[in-house]
Amino acid sequence: MPRPHKMRTVNGYPTATIFKPAGIPKFQLEEVVLTLDEFEALRLADYHGLYQDDAAASMNVSRQTLGNILVEAHRKVADCLVNGKALRIEGGPVDISERIFECGACAHRWAVPHGVECPTVCPSCGSGNFRCASDDAGRGHGCGCRRGRKKFWRESE
Repeated sequence: MPRPHKMRTVNGYPTATIFKPAGIPKFQLEEVVLTLDEFEALRLADYHGLYQDDAAASMNVSRQTLGNILVEAHRKVADCLVNGKALRIEGGPVDISERIFECGACAHRWAVPHGVECPTVCPSCGSGNFRCASDDAGRGHGCGCRRGRKKFWRESE
C-alpha cells in the first residue's frame, strides 16, 4: 500500500479553472482534471522559469517529486491539446499558503490569507512602504540568506 501524499504548498488559486476548445459546448467534451499541485508545478517551472530545485523548495516537496508532478501535468495538458478535451483545475493534496508582507520602515512581517484584500498600511507602524515578500519564494537565495535580502525600501529615503 503506497504511503499518503505529502501536502504540497501552493501559492493561491488560478484565475481561471476551466479551459476548453472554442466552438464546442462543454457538455460534449471529455474532461481532464489537472490538480492544483500540478498547476503550481507548471506555473513555477514553465511559466516563471525556475529551476526544479527552487520550484520544489517553494512547493515543499523533493526535486524528484516535482519532476514526477511535472511529467503528469505535461501529459494531461498535451492530452487536452491533441485530443480537444476540456481542462479543469481543481483538488489535489495541497496546502494554500498565505501571502507574506514585509514593511520597509520597521521590518515587520505579517501574513494575509489568499482571497483577502491586500493591506494598505503596515499593521505595526502604519507605513505604506511595504512589499509582498512571498513573491520571492524559490528565486535565488532564500529569505534567511543575507545575499537574498533586497533593499526594496530605499525608494522613499
